[in-house]
Amino acid sequence: MLSVLLIDDEPALLEVLKLFSERSREMSVHTAQSATEALKILPEKTFDAIIVDYDMPELNGIEFLKILRSEGDTTPVIIFTGVGHEHTAIEAINNGANFFLQKGEDPQMQFRELVTMVKTAVERTYLGRNLGSTKRIILDMINFSSDPSFAIDREGVVVAWNAPMEQLTDIKASDIIGKGDYAYSEPFFGTRRKMLINLIFEPDDVIRQQKYMIVSRVAKGPIIAVTKAVKKDGGDWTIWTKAMPVYDGQGNFIAAAGMMRDVTATFKDVIIRDEAQEAAAHLADVASQKSSKPAGKMFDKFLGKATAYYKEGVSLYIREKKYTEAITAFDKALEIDDKLPHVWNDKGLCYREMGDNISALKSLLRAVELAPENPELLFNLGETLEMIGVLYMSNKYLESAIQTFKMVANQMPNNASAWNHIGVCYKEMGNPDEAKFNFDRARDIHIWKKDTPIIPKRDEFLK
Repeated sequence: MLSVLLIDDEPALLEVLKLFSERSREMSVHTAQSATEALKILPEKTFDAIIVDYDMPELNGIEFLKILRSEGDTTPVIIFTGVGHEHTAIEAINNGANFFLQKGEDPQMQFRELVTMVKTAVERTYLGRNLGSTKRIILDMINFSSDPSFAIDREGVVVAWNAPMEQLTDIKASDIIGKGDYAYSEPFFGTRRKMLINLIFEPDDVIRQQKYMIVSRVAKGPIIAVTKAVKKDGGDWTIWTKAMPVYDGQGNFIAAAGMMRDVTATFKDVIIRDEAQEAAAHLADVASQKSSKPAGKMFDKFLGKATAYYKEGVSLYIREKKYTEAITAFDKALEIDDKLPHVWNDKGLCYREMGDNISALKSLLRAVELAPENPELLFNLGETLEMIGVLYMSNKYLESAIQTFKMVANQMPNNASAWNHIGVCYKEMGNPDEAKFNFDRARDIHIWKKDTPIIPKRDEFLK
């Protein structure tokens, strides 16, 4: 019978899997509810394998794995994680994990998969990990991704091509796996050429020479870039791509993984994109401004018709969801007085509801210019910067969003939403440690029931 240490902060899951193990008599399961608890157990007891959840307080699964490997412990490790978290899967492999498993809703099926993984991992530990098993792990990793993804080995031969990639390119995995000589580039460019996945160790100028616009780059980590491509029918499309190296447990480069997305619709108007970038860059200047007029007194400037038009716009926006008509009402209020920050704010939110994030950003920036310390306006600006950052896969906007939400958190340290949004931005930027810190802060605020939400000014006009 195999002995397994199961680490998870969900007591219900621990109990269920332990129950299955006792019934099956295939595994003897010892449980721990945190990585810290597990690290105290390991010096006193050895196990054939360790199963650890990725998302845990204090130390997550990757951090636990790093500590384990740094101490020379080679016990096979299987990491639990959520669907589509391909960056977690790659990080797990790069730090010496043997397998990763997607959490599911069927405990019995989950247990059978765990038993198979534990047996395989233990066998590999005794027999040594050969090239075939390494490729198997890479294949599992790519198939785990929810994005169109593929991988090539050190010789440039395709070793994995997942189902979303089949849908994106109309090329089956069986027709492309095992091929080299840049054959994987033909579905995207109509010809064989180097792609970002081949350039992960090249300097930025070489990558730009291949017509890639670099969005983000991490030393010895992923590169995110955008490029123009050519479809099979000769039409143009724009491809967002993320490429990263994959290493074995000894730190040796063994493969490169690439993820692709069709973002033609997102980048169809370069002029609009540039305007958004300029607006985001302007945020730093806006954030540093100090208003000589108290933000709480700004509403005192509403007079007569301006107030009536604003109230009309609020009703159209909130109650009737007539965003175009609401914008018209807000514009009428601004014609009377264009220094009304909450009118600019709600006008921007209407644009955002209509999917026009660029116009939304401009209106919200104007609102913050007029009242740079108002947390409601800052929060809405941060949300919009975050949306644009995710849409364009740009760390520039996400970093601006983080700084904006931090301004909210400085004024309202118990606003859980601000901390949660900061966590989301860090997660999108591929910084799980910072993301976890901020998610935990938001969680703690909720646990202690200290949340202080922002009450929109418009609520006064809905009574």
